Amino acid sequence: MPGYLHIEGPYFKDDHGRQVTLRGINVAGDTKYPTSPEMPSHVGENFFDGDNVSFIGRPFPVAEADTHFKRLRSYGYNTIRYLFTWEAIEAKGPGIYDEAWIESTIAILRKAKEYDFMVFMDPHQDVWSRFSGGSGAPMWTLYAMGLNPQAFAATEAAMVHNTYPEPAKYPKMIWSTDYQRMANQVAWTLFFAGRDFAPKAIIDGKNIQDYLQDHFINACAHLATRIHEAGDLEDTTVIGWESINEPNRGIIGYEALDGIPKEQKLQKGTSPTAWQAILTGSGRACEIDTWDFGGTGPYKTGKALVDPKGVKCWLSADYDDEKYGWKRDPGWKLGECLWAQHGVWDPNTDTLLQPDYFSKTKDGKHIDVPGFTQIYFVEHYRRYQTKIRSIHKNAIIFCQPPVLEIPPSIKGTEDVHDRFVYAPHYYDGITLMTKSWNRYWNIDVLGVLRGRYLTPAFAIKIGETAIRNCLRDQLKAMKQEGLENLGVTPCLFSEIGIPYDMDDKHAYKTGDFISQIRAMDANHFALEGADANFTLWVYAANNNHTWGDNWNGEDLSIFCLDERDPGSSAKDKVMGKVSGEVDRESLKMVVTKNTMSTDRSTLSDEPVATRAYEAFVRPSAVYTKGIIISSGFDLRNVTFHLKLVADKATEEAYPTEIFVPPWHFPKADTQVTVTGGKWEYDEDRAVMRWWHMEGEQEIKVTGVGRRKIWGGEEEGYLEMMTRTYGSWGQCSIM
Repeated sequence: MPGYLHIEGPYFKDDHGRQVTLRGINVAGDTKYPTSPEMPSHVGENFFDGDNVSFIGRPFPVAEADTHFKRLRSYGYNTIRYLFTWEAIEAKGPGIYDEAWIESTIAILRKAKEYDFMVFMDPHQDVWSRFSGGSGAPMWTLYAMGLNPQAFAATEAAMVHNTYPEPAKYPKMIWSTDYQRMANQVAWTLFFAGRDFAPKAIIDGKNIQDYLQDHFINACAHLATRIHEAGDLEDTTVIGWESINEPNRGIIGYEALDGIPKEQKLQKGTSPTAWQAILTGSGRACEIDTWDFGGTGPYKTGKALVDPKGVKCWLSADYDDEKYGWKRDPGWKLGECLWAQHGVWDPNTDTLLQPDYFSKTKDGKHIDVPGFTQIYFVEHYRRYQTKIRSIHKNAIIFCQPPVLEIPPSIKGTEDVHDRFVYAPHYYDGITLMTKSWNRYWNIDVLGVLRGRYLTPAFAIKIGETAIRNCLRDQLKAMKQEGLENLGVTPCLFSEIGIPYDMDDKHAYKTGDFISQIRAMDANHFALEGADANFTLWVYAANNNHTWGDNWNGEDLSIFCLDERDPGSSAKDKVMGKVSGEVDRESLKMVVTKNTMSTDRSTLSDEPVATRAYEAFVRPSAVYTKGIIISSGFDLRNVTFHLKLVADKATEEAYPTEIFVPPWHFPKADTQVTVTGGKWEYDEDRAVMRWWHMEGEQEIKVTGVGRRKIWGGEEEGYLEMMTRTYGSWGQCSIM
């Protein structure tokens, strides 16, 4: 990695003025659930003993860190988005920090430093908390809001895998609908806008909004302080911090509580209106529409009666607040819906009194979805980044607005400083929700969300070429939205990935990962075509065929304990049992400073325990002397192309450097064409160095297709690659 990562306009630069491409991975999916007790989402025993958990050993034990980091380096990654949860820091109660977990985190970060990774810290959450169906916040935060998480199952305030009657039958991706259910609607509304919409919710002398945000920001700041005090991690390894993962508006900006917002595109299972969620959350029975998700999106399937039989998701009036030591204001009455206390509805007659209550600010200003981002998200982001940068002075702040929303208009303000990065998320929603790669048609989801089509039918893209181009164009459009609203800053997609358990886990039974390879290649084609930095979702050290990432039925990890590529002769020891079983000689690597290179002399060229590695272990520019004009890897033809423009010739000590994986590019069979200059391919270190002159320069590297990936030519694909990468003249063969 560079000694210090600079930002110049939309580019990352090293100390020598070379453009640095951040190409990384999320580490790790396992951080969403505790190690003690070991509680993946399909385990229900002792689930509600949430104050007595530990996350020491996440993302993996320190003793196993060498194995994991060596593996990730061999894949060509130079960046890690380091996942941690608020719960990991402050599970035992407000202000009680787990110092032992923090020490273990610092030890893991020091291991990452040994492998020259650039790391940014991600305060991760999904649908608020494990106890509301996801990950993130400690259990006590729900009690602070006046909610009873043990009643969420009966009221469908959240669909929680740990409490689902038959965990193996937990509906795929149903967890994502929790954002539109009662627990999350309350949590996010109070977190971002409690002062406006719940002024009676006072705890320890402050509004619940400030109480929650103060604890979240202070917990992150405490971790930042301890990393700062470590003395050897800031800037060299920990380059920055991301804002809270995938923030959500709750019901802020809802025009009518008794209808589904037009911008809500996800419906699956029971799909209550906010008003129905309020009623079932207060013990009332409701008949609710049911939906499923198909190849073109959600479709209605019928109705279902949700009857809590009087059970409420609110704490009872006799709940003892002394357990956590806080003092709740007498004006906040337990045992009664908080929204009823603010006149939204009348529980005596079950009448909705103010359906538009959440559509205006306290001073009467109208709120829509962009308004939420502009007002409430920015206010929180400003507090968070100011606190973090008061500790880590040179921290790069990776700003992540709500998913697939237009970023806030803060261009030219002090919020966009010289260490600011736009960090959106993108997933191919059709593939993710259906867990299938449809190479015949897909949908321009971003275009639909932005209203670019009269009807979603016009957003359908036919054929794999059109699908790949559509994915690329969506990423380009998101980058452009960042430039227009945030200013000229770098963009890094901090989450993008594919499900591996496609087609009812067909690949696990047959060893045929062609669908995963196609989907992963399409996503990387999009990233390369958009000239985007990224951290792929995800690496999970304990992934297996039965439970996937061990969280809510998701299975997106590139690594799997049960997997060995069927085309590989290499063997992989099972991780997570006895670390001494790992054959360290076979994984030996020596990392040199300030380069992506790794000594692969004793490492097999064939990655093991990975899936679809042909598509993600791919060449990439790492240090570019000049600015990249275009770059990409054509997997079908095993050809990498890089076109750049340089203002002066390369220096001898600091050439353009490209990660070139020997699995695709064995030295004896690799062809290289350049427009000028000299190059060398260090196969042992998986790096190609290129010394070139100023002006526009191009390099093409062609390797070997190890096995047949594409079942047949799709009309137009080959022509598209030819148009993209052009025709080349004479080649030299090494």
